[in-house]
Amino acid sequence: MAEVANVKLANVLLDESVQFLQEPTLLHRSTALVRRAEGEGPEAWALEGPGTHDFTTFFNALSVSKWRSYTVAKEFFLHLEAKGAAFRLLQSRADVFSWDVELVGGSELDVPASDEWHSVELRMENSDEDVIESFVIVQEGEGPVFIRNAHYFASVPADGLHDVELALCTTTFRKEEYVERNVELAKTRILASDEPIATHFTMHIVDNGRSLDAERLQAERVRVHPNDNVGGSGGYARGMIEALGQRPKATHVILMDDDVLISPESILRTYNLLRIVSDDHAQDFVSGAMMDLFEPDVRWEDTGFVTFSGDCVPLKPALRMGQLHSVVANEAMGAHPELSGSEDQSQQYGGWWYCVIPVTAIERHGLPLPLFVRYDDIEYALRCRARFMTMNGICLWHPSFVRRYSAAVERYQVTRNSLVAQYATGVAPQSDFLRKAYHLVQLELKKFNYTNAELVLDALEDFLKGPAFLEERGRTERAFMEANRRAERLLPFPELRRQAEEEGIDLSLIAQVDAQKDSDVVERRSLRQRLEDFATFNGQRLDLGYVQRGSSAIIDVAGWLYPADQIRRKDTIVAVDLENQRGVIRHMDRQRFRAVWERYKRDAKEIERNGDRLREEYAEASRRFVTQGFWRGYLGID
Repeated sequence: MAEVANVKLANVLLDESVQFLQEPTLLHRSTALVRRAEGEGPEAWALEGPGTHDFTTFFNALSVSKWRSYTVAKEFFLHLEAKGAAFRLLQSRADVFSWDVELVGGSELDVPASDEWHSVELRMENSDEDVIESFVIVQEGEGPVFIRNAHYFASVPADGLHDVELALCTTTFRKEEYVERNVELAKTRILASDEPIATHFTMHIVDNGRSLDAERLQAERVRVHPNDNVGGSGGYARGMIEALGQRPKATHVILMDDDVLISPESILRTYNLLRIVSDDHAQDFVSGAMMDLFEPDVRWEDTGFVTFSGDCVPLKPALRMGQLHSVVANEAMGAHPELSGSEDQSQQYGGWWYCVIPVTAIERHGLPLPLFVRYDDIEYALRCRARFMTMNGICLWHPSFVRRYSAAVERYQVTRNSLVAQYATGVAPQSDFLRKAYHLVQLELKKFNYTNAELVLDALEDFLKGPAFLEERGRTERAFMEANRRAERLLPFPELRRQAEEEGIDLSLIAQVDAQKDSDVVERRSLRQRLEDFATFNGQRLDLGYVQRGSSAIIDVAGWLYPADQIRRKDTIVAVDLENQRGVIRHMDRQRFRAVWERYKRDAKEIERNGDRLREEYAEASRRFVTQGFWRGYLGID
């Protein structure tokens, strides 16, 4: 009979980190207090009674459908240690039709009161319909139940275990507070733990700002690498090189953003997943979910998709993970039904806020392109034709992109880098990035944002310079800094109000802008009105009485929004960022419109005329760009 091994899958997490204090239903749904058990050790928690404590949650339900799909595990068990008052332990389950927790009949276990710690185990009864399984503790009496060392495990064939060596690489530019906190968590909760991962984990911090106290942060398995400011792509390339060169050599590299809150449990679960992954999924990437730092129960994205029109969008709609059905749906749902072609994995990617890449993929496909920031992760996943594993509880908290719109990134970096990626390595073959640039220029012009429309043109013109532009050390950093300087400047609200008052613009309805981001776009214009807006560029190419003189509209500053019915026929637009209390007043300028539009047409013709040459040059250069030899020279680490 084949030898079996009991392998831990996930700890039952109780935690006082800020994200869980704000949203405790990520961990448990309780009708009585849950607190640390003073005097019972650092890992013990007290569940007060009488009450019910339900652990069928985003972090503490076991995603049995995913574990069965990705790994060799087929049967699952719950282990916990308890003392204190008597309680009943029941298994819970949920499937795609569950909006409320369902208790499994016959699973009830009566646990007597005890003054001593004792072990309790529950074999999880499961069916093929189960998406998640967990447990509920019911207390009838007053006294607390103390629990510790609660976790799920599986019995698997011993010869099915993989040797896993995890290397985490985070690239930072002057984000000391975030990085130092995450290093401390890695040291205390991973490296100093008694978990198997403790001796198979190394953390690499690539310090692009050279601002970290390396001597204080470094430890046996924590290494700080001072680096020139080569952006995220250069920082992650350095991290990959260090992971390939470390001893013992890494089997998997986790690429992680710097401005994030992490839960070490997510890294532990990643390690446990990789240890028992099936042969069918052994070469898959793992994509951790981005949770919203400001709304900690919101899962914003786990994997993304490049649409045919060139947009990069989450594959699934955002969900609130404090709700049971969302916890189930997050594991069971496929792509958003409105995303045409999203099932095509050649267009799917995982963001490098938390992405686990097998070293075999790096050895086969090379390192990132030197893009500085943005699109390096997308290009890399598409180049590798990566398949992704995702799972509830493997995640981190990151400021959502909705709250920090950057024109330098979205108009300059994304436009240039998406074209470079497609021409260099042939990724996203179904996407039309030139058409996307056309759309962006049109969008900004219709909103009288001539400045940010020019950033798109700067991107096209730098793309036309060919791969030599990327190869020159420091060039991409200077270009990004220049794009930030050229981007539209927003004024603090006091200055904006003074300017509006001087110009006779009414800002009394400014707060109504808040609804523009959150509501679905509803087309309120008639077909004739839409044709008028398109033909006249919102009154800039032709007037013929179209523009209402002295009229104004207030809109959200976010670049992707097009509140067409609000801005049409206006000659002034006030664009505001309510969250950061800034804004700008834009006026129609037909002369500037003509200059930008003529410049766009010249650039588009130039790309069309030189398309074959550019594809050949970028493709040839890309074969060098992804090598260690190129990056070692570029980074100055030969």
